[in-house]
Amino acid sequence: MRTALITGASRGIGKTIAKTLASAGFNIVFSYNNNKESALELEKELNNGVIKCVAVKCDISKEDEVQNLVDIALKNFQKIDVLVNNAGISIDTLFYDKTVENFKRTLEVNLIGTFLVSKYVGKTMCENKYGKIINITSTNGINTYFPMCLDYDASKAGIISLTHNLAIQFAPHVNVNAIAPGFIATESEISGMDEEFIKSEEEKIFLKRAGKEEEVANLVEFLASDKSSYINSEVIRIDGGMYGNY
Repeated sequence: MRTALITGASRGIGKTIAKTLASAGFNIVFSYNNNKESALELEKELNNGVIKCVAVKCDISKEDEVQNLVDIALKNFQKIDVLVNNAGISIDTLFYDKTVENFKRTLEVNLIGTFLVSKYVGKTMCENKYGKIINITSTNGINTYFPMCLDYDASKAGIISLTHNLAIQFAPHVNVNAIAPGFIATESEISGMDEEFIKSEEEKIFLKRAGKEEEVANLVEFLASDKSSYINSEVIRIDGGMYGNY
């Protein structure tokens, strides 16, 4: 049985990814930082006697906590076959209200955190001569821009560059790819948005609707499987098609 490590899976897309991969037969290790109650509920839900799930508290921007996360995963399952770098934060403020501290924190979690987890997991994958790393970036890192989240956008663009570099570093045994979701209707995404704004965003999409968490998770499942064995160093948009991107 294969094992997947997912960062930031106590809620939202990460939680749905964990459920999807568990349904596909993966043992699950996932990290959380603040949502302990939700994390423990998911851990209990996924432990069904066949699938084993372990939740680990981890701030992925801290190297010692990342090392502990990976050590716990290996202690429980001996190997990590799939890594999904999903954890991320967004501190959205008006441009002139942005602070250096907030900008640094966004980069520390989203970009440096992705680097750290990939570094320690990728090493074990190379030793095992097998692995899939899937980085969750965003269309905000490509050509969807909002100055109020420029620090988030910069971090997601950095993840795209990191993806290509890691694909070279961990070749030939590890596939490293990125998924760039567009407007996905997660609770955190649409919280505080008025209906008029949501409608205006959906009008930019060829399919005229926001994406679903399950649709992102299904793409993760595909990239985590051997059906994607010749896909490497790619950034795959999942945005329903968006005007202005072509």
